[in-house]
Amino acid sequence: MRVGTVYLVGAGPGDPDLLTVKARRLLDEADVVLYDGLVSETIRDLPPASVDLIDVSKRGDGERTTQAEINDRMVRHATAGDDVVRLKSGDPCVFGRGGEEAEELAAAGVPFEIVPGITSAVAGASVAGIPPTHRDHASSLTVVTGHEDPTKADSALDWGALARSVTAGGTLVILMGVGRLPDNMAALRAGGVDPETPVAMIERASRADEFTVTGTLDTITDRAREVGIDPPAVTVVGDVVDVRDRVSEYLRAAGTARSAGGPVRDEPPVPTE
Repeated sequence: MRVGTVYLVGAGPGDPDLLTVKARRLLDEADVVLYDGLVSETIRDLPPASVDLIDVSKRGDGERTTQAEINDRMVRHATAGDDVVRLKSGDPCVFGRGGEEAEELAAAGVPFEIVPGITSAVAGASVAGIPPTHRDHASSLTVVTGHEDPTKADSALDWGALARSVTAGGTLVILMGVGRLPDNMAALRAGGVDPETPVAMIERASRADEFTVTGTLDTITDRAREVGIDPPAVTVVGDVVDVRDRVSEYLRAAGTARSAGGPVRDEPPVPTE
């Protein structure tokens, strides 16, 4: 019996126009699509009715598909002869467990291919008018997960080193860090980062309800709470955030032309006393 191929596909940040040409073709040709919960609804609606769409979300509320079950589904469908798209938000190998799934498929003898996508680590900042690197502001870019508790002794992240990178002029992008925003900002302050360092949070980047809030290391937690920032959101720390002030007017005007995005929305004004 023919063994199908599994394609580990990045869906990008959410706007279907930001899918790669190859990703779009594979969605049309697949027998089965196993998609994550962060993949936008507009992209989930793209495959034809003949494709079997299966939700394999991992949710923070406890309802989740285990990684072992996802691995099993990929192998079972492929060995039954199906071509499978394993669809992930952003890029499959940037905090998307694409590497782990590739190892599982290889161990099972299932042919696979990795199809990169636009990672939100870059797209989230860029679509909001914040260049992750800039010749005048930042020559380095560090991307970390914001899930970990920065105070735990066995953390895989060295927040002291991250703080030094920001202080030296680098850009820090934190993915999946809404829940631990206060802890992460406190860890950077403890590492010596200036409390006035600019910070931005971009919620649902490139989607119709995209939303951006800006502040500083000291104020961003309160600002995010004021406007109700919810996951998925990207946090950007560094001087590049100030570039947004010089380009945001154009972004608001041009945003109306985005086929799936609509106008770029900004945070409401800070209440005055």
